[in-house]
Amino acid sequence: MWTLAQEVLSPGAALQVLLASPPVLFFFLGAFAALVKSNLYVPKPVTKLLSLYLLWAIGFKGGVEIARSGLTAEAVWAGAIGIGLACVVPVYVFFLVRRFVNGPNAAALAATYGSISAVTFMAASAILDTRGIMYGGHMVAVMALMESPAIVIAVILLRLSGNSGEETGDGCATSRRSHGSWGRLLHEAFLNGPVLLLLGSLLIGCITADRGYKLFKPLAGDLFNGVLVFFLLDLGILASRRLHDLRKAGVMLVLLGIAIPLVNAAAAFLLCRYAALPRGDTILLMTLCASGSYIAVPAAARLVLPRATPGLYVSMALGVTFPFNIAVGIPLYVLVTK
Repeated sequence: MWTLAQEVLSPGAALQVLLASPPVLFFFLGAFAALVKSNLYVPKPVTKLLSLYLLWAIGFKGGVEIARSGLTAEAVWAGAIGIGLACVVPVYVFFLVRRFVNGPNAAALAATYGSISAVTFMAASAILDTRGIMYGGHMVAVMALMESPAIVIAVILLRLSGNSGEETGDGCATSRRSHGSWGRLLHEAFLNGPVLLLLGSLLIGCITADRGYKLFKPLAGDLFNGVLVFFLLDLGILASRRLHDLRKAGVMLVLLGIAIPLVNAAAAFLLCRYAALPRGDTILLMTLCASGSYIAVPAAARLVLPRATPGLYVSMALGVTFPFNIAVGIPLYVLVTK
């Protein structure tokens, strides 16, 4: 046990895991380019196309793997753990951060850390593939199912706490402004573009199985890491440019942006050990629970949390939690599961 602790805490061990994944290193290249004010950038239409490709590839390959292995006990356990934590995390995060921010911002942060980051999942998958650590294709379905519950739970918590009637800038109460928006919220949470593409690709992968994978292997397999390089490069640039927004958050919230992921990852680790899940599934569940959403949550928050500050919850997820998971978190999760 002591030997494992020494290895986990060793900077050299973490660096070795990090260096094993070239795509992740391009994230830091993008961050460095932004810090030195280089004119390096990836055009927005290109990044959107890259996002769609990555979601399609992950969903399709996951569906193929599910078709190969079927619905196993491991898949059921992974889904139960993932969905359970996606419902519990926003509750404790809401009451924790409520001490430092107002109700709408607390709800937005609860949704952020209760939901997941598909990009962090991609980075973890790339590291596992590089190191030859196997994981189940059902983890893609688990990722998709974990994305939406926290958004709905966070809004419910805000309304139950009595903060839903706070004044907006034009003097209208948020509760009146968001009245009747539950249909839009549920639509945005469960049928937004990224989630629909992911689930649709997963279903098509399940239906076509190996026959379909043979047709798309060069696109879904061989090209994946090359596309991920440019996507993470752009995210590195974006995350670095968000650093100035974090000054408004305060030291305590920045620290929570690191502490919350570690607590969530530890909870996932203990539950996965209890369920005797494979190492690869455990690492990915730890990664998902430790990540924060900066795509689905902002899209939904604009509809039902108009008083929340995007510069706060987006910067926390993208400027603190995402770089932490890439540089420290994922290598730590790989080492601790040995």
